[in-house]
Amino acid sequence: MEKVTLTIDGRSVTVPKDYTVLKAAKQLNINIPTLCYLRDINQIGACRMCLVEVKGARSLQASCTLPVAEGMEVKTNTPLLRQTRKTILELILSDHNRECTTCVRSKNCELQSMARQFGIKDIYFKTKLSPSKVDDLSPSIVRDQSKCILCRRCIAVCHEVQGVGVIQATNRGFHTTVEPAFGLSLNEVACINCGQCIQACPVGALKEKDDTEKVWQALADPDKHVVVQTAPAVRIALGEEFGLPPGSLVTGKMVSALRLLGFDRVFDTDFSADLTIMEEGTELINRIQSGGKLPLITSCSPGWIKFLETYYPDMIDNLSTCKSPQQMMGAVIKTYYAQKAGVDPGQIYSVSIMPCTAKKYECERPEMNSSGYQDVDAVLTTRELAQMIQQVGIDFVNLEDGTFDSPLGESTGAAVIFGTTGGVMEAALRTVAEVLTGQEAENIEYHAVRGVEGIKEASIQIGDLHLKAAVAHGTGNARKLLDRIRSGEGDYHFVEVMACPGGCATGGGQPIHTATEKMSTDFRKVRGQALYEADGQLKLRKSHDNPEIKKIYEDFLEAPNSPKAHKLLHTHYNKRDLYPVNKCN
Repeated sequence: MEKVTLTIDGRSVTVPKDYTVLKAAKQLNINIPTLCYLRDINQIGACRMCLVEVKGARSLQASCTLPVAEGMEVKTNTPLLRQTRKTILELILSDHNRECTTCVRSKNCELQSMARQFGIKDIYFKTKLSPSKVDDLSPSIVRDQSKCILCRRCIAVCHEVQGVGVIQATNRGFHTTVEPAFGLSLNEVACINCGQCIQACPVGALKEKDDTEKVWQALADPDKHVVVQTAPAVRIALGEEFGLPPGSLVTGKMVSALRLLGFDRVFDTDFSADLTIMEEGTELINRIQSGGKLPLITSCSPGWIKFLETYYPDMIDNLSTCKSPQQMMGAVIKTYYAQKAGVDPGQIYSVSIMPCTAKKYECERPEMNSSGYQDVDAVLTTRELAQMIQQVGIDFVNLEDGTFDSPLGESTGAAVIFGTTGGVMEAALRTVAEVLTGQEAENIEYHAVRGVEGIKEASIQIGDLHLKAAVAHGTGNARKLLDRIRSGEGDYHFVEVMACPGGCATGGGQPIHTATEKMSTDFRKVRGQALYEADGQLKLRKSHDNPEIKKIYEDFLEAPNSPKAHKLLHTHYNKRDLYPVNKCN
């Protein structure tokens, strides 16, 4: 690749010709302030905080969009730049809801950090705040216009990464807002509840629906038996909220913290991930052997399910009928567990801790009540759990390791890797291969479906079957893959899709990091690798080897895909309107 040499703050650097000045400066560890910039996603120069001086240029230039050139001389730190950036920052703050102490992003807000960095002690520009509203109708996401700084990072993620595009900038100038068309709520448009907009937002304009108070009330009710389940991706991200390095495995500390919060039983969603593999793997084998609808597409990700129901309803029959592990566990808790423990299922309050904001929407789906009750009563994100732990004053880092409760706390390595893209596929293949061949597999690691490429393909020989598989993460990539399948270009037996880029490991409910931190760390890789390492450390690594899974079939479910298993663990999906009825007339 052709390279150019330029000078930044008197230091020479040689970089590829397609670099921007901002990216070149990073090579010299020169940090130019940014607000609207999001690497590889949003490079539009909207906030103007990244302005630099370029010799020979008539005006200051936005470094995030400015291409490098041979011999270019750039300055990033001059009196003019410092004053200009400070003025821009004061203008942004002049129309911003500055109730920082009550904001969910306090101490983790890029605007707040920048105000501190530039020594903002007073706002010179006095103005009345623009009229704004709080949209809290969605079960997953709350949008507060009074905190929006018009950086457009959420728009870029929704349009360019997720391929959904339900929010955009409306109006012009001082009256510009970021919202769904026609002033509708997120709950009235084709939002898939993935929460990637929350991850992109540098301030508190987007956040998850806070359900912690509902859980606190349940924990305080002596008539309720409150149980909790924790998803695999939570255990490799929760520690980040307490200062531990990304990817730290804190399973034992998490269990101990949940007990201290007052939960009566602490179960592991990994158990129901193993259960999901038994059901989904059997479903795949049945479809292949009986000429059923192929490819079979995974159904663990509720944001993905909603995306397909809305944008590709003609492919609903390709979806596995399996509920997600969260919902399987909810159904099992209020039937199998209630029966074994002698607890009235009507008194059970079932909570799940998830890396995902779409899980809040999923638990409210009317189909999710096969136990005779709402399968899951409340969903908390990783961030909300951290908030509860902090409220109680638990010294999380120094907790002793606890263990999950039986019988729903036993799991395998196959379940652990559910938390990263390709993990569900690999977990299923470990079981499907041995069921089809009747022999123990020599190698159970399927590296072809690992990694963070947007779409991965693999051809796997299982006995006489040449199984063709594909994996996509992020619904923008899913759209490309589905179009390929529709056109006949992609001929697969089995397809895994996760709504969020990187899978659950970087879900909408995981700890939020700044754009600068995301430039230096690929959280998809770091957290995903932690899950693979956790898998490798376990004695049992295949779902069908889990003794508690064998027992639940012997004692209760009879067999994978049995009528009883179907009633409790499977569901159906529905076509959704792309545009809200009676809203656009």
